[in-house]
Amino acid sequence: MAVQAGAAALMVWARLTFGLRSFNPGAAPTQGELVTSGPYRYWRHPIYAAIIIFVAAAAASRPGWISAGSALTVAGGLFLRMRSEEQFLLEKYPAYGAYMTRTARVVPGVFAWLFLLTRVR
Repeated sequence: MAVQAGAAALMVWARLTFGLRSFNPGAAPTQGELVTSGPYRYWRHPIYAAIIIFVAAAAASRPGWISAGSALTVAGGLFLRMRSEEQFLLEKYPAYGAYMTRTARVVPGVFAWLFLLTRVR
């Protein structure tokens, strides 16, 4: 639960850093400037990273094929979405390419954490 609480805190931090456009379902997230502060200073997709961490912790707490498959499905879908968004962001923001070279896509080592979490018991 502590890992999930940390993931929720990361998501809130990222959403607050991103600004009000993050909370409006009808808003275009690429309106405005490229956000590179707060958690975006360390990785490009902190909200998606938070979701992956949250789901991985849930799967690790209830080991099994269904929970592992569900976590991998969520992570896989998010990675596809990240790749798609990055293509769009590269076109929208010329500085995004340089930003990509200095920040991780998601939390570094997240898959190592998944492995370790499944071994704890």
